[in-house]
Amino acid sequence: MSSVLRILLRRLGISVIVLIGVSMLIFAIARVIPGDPARIALGPNASAEQVANLRAEMHLDESILAQYGYFVSDVLRGDLGQSLYTNRPVTTDIVQFLPATLELVIFAGILMVGLGLPLGILAARHRGRWPDHVIRVLTLLTVSAPSFVWAVILMLLFAFYLPLFPVAGRLGDSFDIATVTGFLTIDTLIAGDFSAFLDALSHLVLPSVALSLSGIGQAARLTRANMIETYDKPYIEMAQAFGFFPSRIAKRYAFKPSMIPSLTIIGLDFAAMLGNAFLVEAVFAWPGLSRYGVAVILRKDLNAIMGTVLIIALTFLVVNILVDLLIAFLNPRIRHSTRASS
Repeated sequence: MSSVLRILLRRLGISVIVLIGVSMLIFAIARVIPGDPARIALGPNASAEQVANLRAEMHLDESILAQYGYFVSDVLRGDLGQSLYTNRPVTTDIVQFLPATLELVIFAGILMVGLGLPLGILAARHRGRWPDHVIRVLTLLTVSAPSFVWAVILMLLFAFYLPLFPVAGRLGDSFDIATVTGFLTIDTLIAGDFSAFLDALSHLVLPSVALSLSGIGQAARLTRANMIETYDKPYIEMAQAFGFFPSRIAKRYAFKPSMIPSLTIIGLDFAAMLGNAFLVEAVFAWPGLSRYGVAVILRKDLNAIMGTVLIIALTFLVVNILVDLLIAFLNPRIRHSTRASS
């Protein structure tokens, strides 16, 4: 069995345990929060009998262990229950709202890696000079302000004062695109409508930039710090003594070792965007899962809360597994140590 497969199996086992723990924790917290879900769902004008019937239907009149048992058995059948907020199956809501959030997070992640890493490399190559100082100030600004602040600033600048990008939504009202994948940038290309594709892309710009700015600053600062540490290694000094071009030293000898410690933080930032996206989605009226999650929490929609949290936790674990595999691929010592320990 290859070392990468061993790492994958080990991470999958840990992920299953973590997912069970998360489900138990959120299940308990959701039922401790004050408020009767049945009363909230039916409204203040519902009779006591109607509330009691709904409580019995949701098994709220049984012990918390019995409720968790019902929940687990339903999940194993692929049933996350009925949402009291939308009056639809929670799986239907997740299928509808998750692609919008994933599309936003993926574009933000591309910006985070595509801009953060080059900025960090540039700052490290020009350490102590004006490009380094400028990049450090800019990245400090992006890290200091939360995503929703950048969302408001970007909306004011590039949607109101300079009307370059749309304010809200995912696609203009003039377009009618059939849903295939839920990713509008893909569905518009499948439909062969390039104008709709450009419109969907323009709707993505402001929210994805707002969501990614903090990650861009974090990635740049980490890459700079790690590359500066790598530049002090003896083999870098030897490459410089042999007269290699600075760009070659940065790309071939300094960047790859510096990426390994940064990848873990970048992966965590990428996964954390799923949870942090709700404020950006609220500002830009983005119909995503994070915004849906906040709405169901405010209405104490237990089934929808559990479904949303489990999907976000599962995505978080998948991203961590992919990052671990990528690190193992980049660092032979991890593969060899895994093989030796087994």
